[in-house]
Amino acid sequence: MKRKSVIAIVPDAAPLKQSNASLIARREAAVARGVASAAPIFAKYAENAELWDVEDNRYVDFAGGIAVLNTGHRHPKVVAAAKAQEDQYTHTSFQVVPYEPYIALAEKLNELAPGDHAKKSLLVTTGAEAVENAVKIARAATGRPGVIAFTGGYHGRTLLTLGMTGKISPYKKDVGPFPSDIYRAPFPSLRDGITVQDALTGLQNLFLTDAQPERIAAIIIEPVLGEGGYTPVPFEMMQALRAICDQHGIMLIADEIQAGFGRTGTWFAIEHSGVVPDLITVAKSMAGGYPIAGVIGRAEVMDAVIPGGLGGTYGGNPVACAAALAAIEAIEEEGLLARSTALGEYFRTRFADIGARVSPYRMWDIRGLGAMLAVEFVTDFETATPDAALTKSVVAHALKRGLILLSCGMHGNALRIMVPLTASDAIIDEGLSIFEAALTDAMAELHG
Repeated sequence: MKRKSVIAIVPDAAPLKQSNASLIARREAAVARGVASAAPIFAKYAENAELWDVEDNRYVDFAGGIAVLNTGHRHPKVVAAAKAQEDQYTHTSFQVVPYEPYIALAEKLNELAPGDHAKKSLLVTTGAEAVENAVKIARAATGRPGVIAFTGGYHGRTLLTLGMTGKISPYKKDVGPFPSDIYRAPFPSLRDGITVQDALTGLQNLFLTDAQPERIAAIIIEPVLGEGGYTPVPFEMMQALRAICDQHGIMLIADEIQAGFGRTGTWFAIEHSGVVPDLITVAKSMAGGYPIAGVIGRAEVMDAVIPGGLGGTYGGNPVACAAALAAIEAIEEEGLLARSTALGEYFRTRFADIGARVSPYRMWDIRGLGAMLAVEFVTDFETATPDAALTKSVVAHALKRGLILLSCGMHGNALRIMVPLTASDAIIDEGLSIFEAALTDAMAELHG
């Protein structure tokens, strides 16, 4: 039976116009408090690097759904591929009746991943699920239980991935205990005076005190810290980790969930170091906004788990697979790897200029790879004390002026750039102009 709409029943009634305030009230009544939102606005429409809320306010989007939209909101190729797949079938579960898009995407991921060895891939739904499966595969391949992660690393919100995540608030607060056989090694930090050699010494000491190397299945690391502050792993550190893993028979897992698919100017951020990992976890920008994730790895390692030991009801959803293949094709056809590198250079130059003019001695660091960049704010250069309050103020003023930004870092004092790589030069400049105005507002507010 055809449904009758309210408009059809009451012809003279106009559709109720939603407001951000009314939706906030509904959200507070219906949605769990622990699900936080950075911006007090609700999306109505989005296109490439622009978003409109339910009150028809327009925003330049420098957040990209937390680094999911390297190909922008609603990329035509991605949307067309998803719609075409929806006309055929939307779900069978690959574990029941398999389908070609899953295989095609696995083939493409194997082709893109670094290394000349034979590779295989697993498709799942979320980044945390990918990380959990990477650990499972590493344990099966090595017959060992232990995992080593790093200070400041972020690997997900499930209990196992939270155990590996190196930041308490808000992720780990009040939800332990966490799984055993997870160990934390120091990450090189300019702020904390931890050199690469210090970090490697810390790892060796961990081997001597808590983490017997012969019981360690994997070392997992983000080639560029995501939530931890957009700090790249020094290349010599990554190369040393590869050597240590080879020495002890440990799997090296590159968590590329936030850094992958062109964000740093290469398909995977680890490529900058020349290191080839054993396993790579992927998600976020792989499918241009559709939920899909995966693990890519050495074929013999990926095959360590027995048939039926990997998978999931929705893993490698056919619509998401089609979207991912289209997003990857768009990255290739539109030269978005080179675009990322060029954007990174442009952002660095503009940030340095804006910081020097508007907030002298407050923008302590501009760092990252390609367009995966962050700027860090401090109270002064002499002490380099993190200034989370100024950072929060810049984000708030930017939103008022029409720019969506997100902060990150152990101290919450860094702003990260996740703008779609498809954004036009005009949109990039508009966003940077709003950022400068927001920083000016925040500095004026600071000085009363």
